[in-house]
Amino acid sequence: MRTQKSIFDNIDWLLVLMYLVLILLGWVNIYAAVFNEEHSSIFDMSQNYGRQLLWIGTSVLIGLAILVIDGKFYAAFSYPIYIVIMLILVVVLVIARDVQGARSWIEIGSFKLQPSEFAKFATSMALAKYLSTLGIRMEDMKTKIYAALLILLPMAMVLLQNDTGSALVFISFIFVLYREGLSQNVLIFGFFTGVLFVLSLMVPNAILLGILYGLGFIAWLLMRKTRKNFVAILIITLLCSTIVLSVDYAYTRLLQPHQRERIEVLLGKRSDPKGAGYNVNQSLIAIGSGGLTGKGFLQGTQTKYDFVPEQSTDFIFCTVGEEWGFAGTTVVLLLFLGLLYRIVFIAERQRSTYTRIYAYGVASVLFFHLMINVGMAIGLAPVIGIPLPFFSYGGSSLWSFTVLLFVLIKLDSYRMYILR
Repeated sequence: MRTQKSIFDNIDWLLVLMYLVLILLGWVNIYAAVFNEEHSSIFDMSQNYGRQLLWIGTSVLIGLAILVIDGKFYAAFSYPIYIVIMLILVVVLVIARDVQGARSWIEIGSFKLQPSEFAKFATSMALAKYLSTLGIRMEDMKTKIYAALLILLPMAMVLLQNDTGSALVFISFIFVLYREGLSQNVLIFGFFTGVLFVLSLMVPNAILLGILYGLGFIAWLLMRKTRKNFVAILIITLLCSTIVLSVDYAYTRLLQPHQRERIEVLLGKRSDPKGAGYNVNQSLIAIGSGGLTGKGFLQGTQTKYDFVPEQSTDFIFCTVGEEWGFAGTTVVLLLFLGLLYRIVFIAERQRSTYTRIYAYGVASVLFFHLMINVGMAIGLAPVIGIPLPFFSYGGSSLWSFTVLLFVLIKLDSYRMYILR
């Protein structure tokens, strides 16, 4: 049995330092994004930077509270925490009011909380608990089905809230399953499904289906003429055809009109620089105008004159690009990559399977947020409205990422022990 003299025993201080640097850099850029000379006090609660300072303070307290709790608690109560969060998501569907087409927020007076942000943490814990159970093997179909259900349940509930961006984050857990033994064929299939989705939006279905069947026929001619190969080619071709034919339904039913417009602008099917493409267009102008070293702190004209909507939330990265330039964005990206590398390093040094799987869940969620948010800012990903971890303004996102990371820090402090 482990005895702990201090809550700070075996804490990975490098990970804590990276966290503190990122949240402070995030606050500096939020301050720049909404700076107003009439409201220059950093404690002005009428401004986003004043409120974010409050969220940062409470996040640090949450982190300390997590470190106080015994690390065995998280492994033991993974399922109950998951169930509680799922029940809260159900409550959100009942009581939340519509905000810009989504029903994602619980409001208590002026305080608002987005439970879907915490669903990522709960899913990471539940998935780690299940996959670390003795006798569970990723090779078994039963394991694949149960693991998929743990991921798809919160994803479906978030989709019902019309928060497609947050729902898509759950796709990142495929990397966790892959690390634990899921066949790489699943990743390859997922990649080609994405390719078919994009092609289905750009090429008429009749032409695309003709190409698929043509490729299937060519494959049959090039392969040995066996019954097994014929059945395999037929199944793959029919599966691809089903995906193509179902894209239109998924595209029109699961995505909001503004999201479809943004995807069409991204794919070049529509030119709308003053409408759906306005945010990305202005973001690209802001980042490009920063040049090598940027315009300087509080000197960004795109930032100062509010050309980019949601600049302290979804498009916080363009503030970095305009005021700190290529050098600043490189530093920020290297910090994030360093954080991800450290998390993977921590995952691989664990004796506990539970902690390793949870760590990969943390890395997967952060990686997805980073790639999509930065991709949105530079026009390489559709605008689906997910925050940049530790940078974007918002209490729910900062709290949830803090919980996600500090639970890992606490679990890692037990790295010489096996948690279940």
